[in-house]
Amino acid sequence: MWVSELFSATPNAHFDPSQLIGIPFALVGAIFMSIGAQLQHRGVGKVDVASPEQPASALNLKQLFSLLSRPSWLFGTVMLGLAVVFQLVSLGYSPIMVVQPIGAVALVLTAIINSRVSKVKLNRASIIAIVMCVGGIAIFVTVAAFTAVKAPVETVDLIQILITLGCVLIVFAVLYILLRKRQNNLFYIMGAGVLYGFVATLASVVEARLLSNEMDPLLWVSLGALLLAAIIGGLFVQNAYSSGPPDLVIAGLTVIDPLVAVCIGIVILDEASQAPGWAIAVYVLAGAIAVAGVLLMSRVHPQSNGDTGEVPRLS
Repeated sequence: MWVSELFSATPNAHFDPSQLIGIPFALVGAIFMSIGAQLQHRGVGKVDVASPEQPASALNLKQLFSLLSRPSWLFGTVMLGLAVVFQLVSLGYSPIMVVQPIGAVALVLTAIINSRVSKVKLNRASIIAIVMCVGGIAIFVTVAAFTAVKAPVETVDLIQILITLGCVLIVFAVLYILLRKRQNNLFYIMGAGVLYGFVATLASVVEARLLSNEMDPLLWVSLGALLLAAIIGGLFVQNAYSSGPPDLVIAGLTVIDPLVAVCIGIVILDEASQAPGWAIAVYVLAGAIAVAGVLLMSRVHPQSNGDTGEVPRLS
């Protein structure tokens, strides 16, 4: 009997069709994200990250500032800025659980663009990994679109999010100190993904409070935390670009970022409070498939194994 109850097609009484409006905005944002990622990767690739005499490590301040002189990196930053704008619009209409994972579309686009630009053909295992990432996220979004609800963020919820972010920042600060001398793109990808998950959540909260004219001190604390997480996440992304292909970076961001945001949405914001048992099971399974795809891609991508191909020179 419990099986029939678990997989019963119980409709979500709180489902609002208008919350699907955010989906096309999220799709356009994913396109801008893909283009921006490729251009930023190209700009970082022109920075002298390492020499034969000096092992590869995290980008230093001089190298980071030199990115400002790279037109490709600057244009990529503009594209990513547009992606953020479309993401914020989508979050204004839809729950985080619905629109945040749609960024996985950028993975397919980035993989195609990078393969053509670098002239490195994706191997079979990499294609399987991409299918796992996008397939897992697609299943997740399909179910979430009809089972998640956009719930108001209470003050206690926001405080919990900020405290959790503070703990996460401390952990990554310690890990960065320990790993900055090593070329570990998976660490930077995971770090950026986790931080961007908090950025998306806080952006949704700040946007909602501004629209409702709630100008309390907690709003400005949230805005400051959002900017701090975005800056540190951005630094992690640039370091990831310096040690790995852009489609691998996007794979991590478009899987880890939404999963973190989704966990916040489920645990703290109660966006899955109306979801039936079978939907929760699908969330877990689809998320596991997507994460497994990222881990597989980090091991089998041809450019992660030294086959970097020919990278064209473009200012």
